This record gives sequence, structure tokens and C-alpha cells, in this order.
Amino acid sequence: LSAQCTDDRVNQVTPALFDAYPTPEALAEASLDAIKDRIRSINFFNNKAKNIQATARRLLANFGGNVPDTLDAMVQLPGVGRKTANVVLSQWFKQPGIAVDTHVARVSRRLGFHGDTDPVRIEHRLKADWPKSLWSHLSTLLIFHGRTFCLSRKPLCQTCILAAHCPSESVC
Repeated sequence: LSAQCTDDRVNQVTPALFDAYPTPEALAEASLDAIKDRIRSINFFNNKAKNIQATARRLLANFGGNVPDTLDAMVQLPGVGRKTANVVLSQWFKQPGIAVDTHVARVSRRLGFHGDTDPVRIEHRLKADWPKSLWSHLSTLLIFHGRTFCLSRKPLCQTCILAAHCPSESVC
């Protein structure tokens, strides 16, 4: 649900969705229109509703109704990419992972960790350069920093604690 949507909006929608459909079985059996109605205020709700239902069905058919605990298995689920899989792995399963969203890509590039724009290459580069024990924390910190200081259009370099060490002075 979070792709191209704010966390606030997703957090408003998900409680009612999971209250109405608390299990993969319930989502798999629900009418597609009913799922769409529950998530209508989220961007791309038509495709997301289809993916939600298809994922519920695949969880039942291939994983005994459980969310798999590996990246390779998770990205087989409709609508689940590496970013979402890494978030679930690190937050739910407590496994190290680097979720590359727009903030992680931008901040890590500005800090000189890489010169890439491709999220998969960024993920692999960060994993190669940072200890596995820090991967999940690194994602969280870069996201927070990107939302708070290292904004896309007008970074707040004058209040940034990393400004003295940042190679991207031309951005500011």
C-alpha cells in the first residue's frame, strides 16, 4: 500500500482493511470491489487491491498462509518488490536488510556512499560497504534524515549534523 502514498494515509487505511479481512483466507475470498472500497483513498488502489488479493491467494497456495521469511520468496508475491521485502524482513522477522526508498537513495548518494540511481545496485553497494549488523538501522536512519534534513528540493544543510562531513555542498 505504501508505494506512491504517504505513511499517514496508509496508516489511516490499514486498520479498517485488516479489521475487515484479518487473514489471508478472508482477503482471498473477499470481492475485489470490497477491497478496493477499503483502500480507495490510496493512490493506485485498483492495482493494489488486485495485488493484495493475489498475494493472499499465493500465500495460501504456496506458503501455508504464512508470509515467507526470505527475500527471494517474498519478491514472488504480487506487488512485493525488494524494498517492501527488506522492510518486512527487518521489521517483522528481525533479519538484516536495506530497504532502498527515495530517501535512502538520495541521502546515501549525497553522502557519497555511491553514485547510482538504481535501487537494486544501491542496495547491493550499501550491503557491501556496511556491516550486516547495521543494515536495518542504516535504512531507518537514512529515511529519517531524508525526511527531516536532507530534503529533495531544499535540504536543510544549515541545521544538518552531517553538513561538515557531507561531500554534496553544491546541493545546499
